[in-house]
Amino acid sequence: MKHNHKELLFSISLIIFAILQPCILAAASHGNTKANSSFLRRRQLLQDHDNHVDPTFQFPNSHLKNAYVALQAWKHAILYDPYNYTSDWVGPDVCNYTRVFCASAPYDSSLIVVAGIDLNHGSIVGPLPEELDLLVDLTLLHVNSNRFWGTVPSTFDQLKLFYELDLNNNFFSGKFPDVLLQLPSLKYLDIRYNEFEGPLPKELFDLSLDAIFVNNNNFQLEIPDNIDNSPVTVMVLANNHFRGCLPAGIANMSKTLTELIIMNNNLSSCIPMEIGNLINLTVLDISYNTLKGHLPELFGELKSLEQLNIAHNMLVGSIPESICSIRSHKDNVCLPDYEK
Repeated sequence: MKHNHKELLFSISLIIFAILQPCILAAASHGNTKANSSFLRRRQLLQDHDNHVDPTFQFPNSHLKNAYVALQAWKHAILYDPYNYTSDWVGPDVCNYTRVFCASAPYDSSLIVVAGIDLNHGSIVGPLPEELDLLVDLTLLHVNSNRFWGTVPSTFDQLKLFYELDLNNNFFSGKFPDVLLQLPSLKYLDIRYNEFEGPLPKELFDLSLDAIFVNNNNFQLEIPDNIDNSPVTVMVLANNHFRGCLPAGIANMSKTLTELIIMNNNLSSCIPMEIGNLINLTVLDISYNTLKGHLPELFGELKSLEQLNIAHNMLVGSIPESICSIRSHKDNVCLPDYEK
């Protein structure tokens, strides 16, 4: 009887282990870093696609072979290409594909890689496939004025050399693509005229960007108060649904900021008097908001200003005399209605 009891306990232990085994394995795999998971996914992706690469194709290096895999995946994802931009995307010579540009890798001048893709104004319909992360040497991607839709692939975090991204005038949607916050080389970001929504992440203004264009989307809530962390020269946030204050910290961007356009939002409160610190500003458009109060006297310190539009707000009082000193470009100055 005692022997049977031990056998019963052993059997129960086996059953419990069988039940818990998936959980144990899941817990063990949880230790894998995101980088490891991404590496495994990419390796599997390459293995899957290798089965479909013509074995007679010869590639000068593995980077161009991976580029072939990525570009074929993109071509197959495209639903409509009215100008036949991708019609010659066939064969192993990816450097001769239309609107695909090759160059020497920045880390090895002897290595030829796909460095840029420009599909601007193609009216192309389709999504961006995850396989684009195989283009690890890509520095610029221009797809403005097409009909691409969906979200920006999370796999873009592999594009560590990415310098310039133009998704302007498409149908991309969803929250701000957080994957774009993980691109250490990014300098130029243009996602205007899409259907992105929700708040702008604070981390956007911690990036070393030269230009930010997020206008004509459905972004909302407040403009992050760390906006002055950004070293941009041009920032366009117009035609969204931002509300709340115009952050006072914006005055701390005097060393770099030359153009600031936040027209047609729901900004309220007063114009920060410190805005006069933006001595390099050439364009300022904060029209069509609900900004209140008086115009700061320090507006007259904006000596570099060439275009000014502060009309269609709820400003009160008279025009400060100091503003007259910046009106040498009078045709490009639009003041509130109470000037009349």
